[in-house]
Amino acid sequence: MRVRGQLIRFALVGVVNTGSYYACYLVLLTWLPYVAAHVIAFVLSMIGSFFLNSYFTYRTRPTWRKFLLFPLTNAANFTITTCGVYLLVDVFGLSRTYAPLIAAAAAIPITFVVSRTIMLRPDDADAPARETAPAGQRTG
Repeated sequence: MRVRGQLIRFALVGVVNTGSYYACYLVLLTWLPYVAAHVIAFVLSMIGSFFLNSYFTYRTRPTWRKFLLFPLTNAANFTITTCGVYLLVDVFGLSRTYAPLIAAAAAIPITFVVSRTIMLRPDDADAPARETAPAGQRTG
């Protein structure tokens, strides 16, 4: 049930994240080319996603290490959505307004697996202190 609950919360965060991304994208689209609007909106929503996933999805303490590793969770997402937006707009002639929503769907499973791995990885500060036993003694 734990992974299932995390997946449900991850999906809810994804909905909020997609909404914030899309709102930023539409605002930026008024004065930037669509690819620039996509990149900036993506970075801003990724920062919000880190904190939502940390506190809500995985219920773990955000750390600088996790924050710095978190972009790895979106590397595949970023590649897939950026290529998808380009293909949908420039190759298939789809509206630049709706292309990012369609492109984002394919990257969700990969993002969850990588996100879960990073966010639940214990930091050195989170790990219990290891006791050092004198040579020849075993600890139980």
